[in-house]
Amino acid sequence: MQHTLRLALATATAAALTGGLLTFSAATATAADATTVPQADFNNDGKGDVAFSAGGAQVAGKKAAGQLVVLYGTSTGVSSAKRSTISQNTTGTPGSAETEDGFSSDTAYADFNGDGYDDLAVSAPYEDVGSDKDGGALAILWGSASGITGKGVTVADPAPTSHDRWGRTLAAGDFDGDGKADLAVGSNTATIHVLKGGFNSSGTPGGRYTIKPPIQGTEAGGPLNLTAGNINGGPETDLVVDGYETGTEWGWNRNYFIPGTASGLKSSLAKTLKPGIITAIGDIDADGYGDVVSGAYWNTTTEDGTPVPDSGKGGKVWITHGSDGGPLTGSATGITQDTGSVPGTAEGNDFFGYELDLGDVNGDGYLDLAIGVAGENIGRAANTGTVVVLYGDANGINTSSGAQSFAQDTAGVPGSDETDDYFGLDVKLDDVTGDGKADLVVGSMENAGDGSVVYLPSGGTKITTSGARSVSPSASGVSTTGSPYFGANFAD
Repeated sequence: MQHTLRLALATATAAALTGGLLTFSAATATAADATTVPQADFNNDGKGDVAFSAGGAQVAGKKAAGQLVVLYGTSTGVSSAKRSTISQNTTGTPGSAETEDGFSSDTAYADFNGDGYDDLAVSAPYEDVGSDKDGGALAILWGSASGITGKGVTVADPAPTSHDRWGRTLAAGDFDGDGKADLAVGSNTATIHVLKGGFNSSGTPGGRYTIKPPIQGTEAGGPLNLTAGNINGGPETDLVVDGYETGTEWGWNRNYFIPGTASGLKSSLAKTLKPGIITAIGDIDADGYGDVVSGAYWNTTTEDGTPVPDSGKGGKVWITHGSDGGPLTGSATGITQDTGSVPGTAEGNDFFGYELDLGDVNGDGYLDLAIGVAGENIGRAANTGTVVVLYGDANGINTSSGAQSFAQDTAGVPGSDETDDYFGLDVKLDDVTGDGKADLVVGSMENAGDGSVVYLPSGGTKITTSGARSVSPSASGVSTTGSPYFGANFAD
């Protein structure tokens, strides 16, 4: 799942898992305490904002230069009417739009300068830096009363000769518990650079150090995903690293819990977790500890029949509860489309768990789970995709009752089921109306890679289609020349 633009899904049915996982870039997660999943508020108006990539967008004739889109929350949800659309040609944004830079490929939000507005770290991992092809570039765009306007600074690569694709994966969190947001930065090696909080107006962090979890480096492309959240209930944010384990011929996917401490992240204390490419962290059962949800969206065997550890037919979602000692991996539970009353049936290449997010849809204090099933077939529409919503309670995620499923043929959902739409390519649960209840935002590959973002509001107790709308690239200032993949990767 780790091509910078997450564009290869259309070939996924043939690739399901043949010695390595699919090549896409994955969504990251930002700082979280144990009981909440923080949402971005770039203009500090009390309503959640949604930032996402259009990493394949053509800018000023430059193919796949990339654009960033921010939809701002309002009392009626998100739309293209209140937005920012930014490229590296936008005034104040570091760099300039160049062919295949992939600007916005990964993003992470937090208040990096402590001014009360969330800021956005944005990467262009395929940017050439001088003679360094694909060296990668990273910027912080500052939040303000007007939101993300493009004003920002470059965050320098501290070791440009030791890796490429600087900023390929990102996660923000307070890893040392000092009250300042830190930024974890991945590249195409196993080493992760941690930039300490207290970023100044020139983009210089308050310090830096590195960690090296037990994942493969250059050949596999470094960490597949970085996710920050509080799992053990302490003041420090922890980090989950998704990657390929070292020392194996096939490079099976492995996830690692890296605890935060008063001196920062400690990879020497790493614990192995259940597999998955996408991870979400939040306190589902409201016990004070963050729970880890990972999406292992591949099939049970490779094309040559090799069993894949901890996988399920068509995909499996693993839930591992947190504790004061960290994640309780031994009691992790797996969910497939054949579990309880989960909508659908487990079928090959459904990609159940392709994307995940947590949020409280009904305001009951328990987090709910949105699951992208991007490869679901409906009738003759292959890979049209669906999204499943499962609700949380004191026992965790309820798979027995109350589940919902949405496709583009669901009454009230904009669009229609079409082959290779991959509805559920990304999912986001955020309170974008400011009513205290999370709404659902869904990305897809609508119209052969143009992309689309669909907004489905919380109706108070469930996600509803009343007031649903679709946000298109053309209405948001993004060209559909080529394949912009508008909405392929939401900021977390």
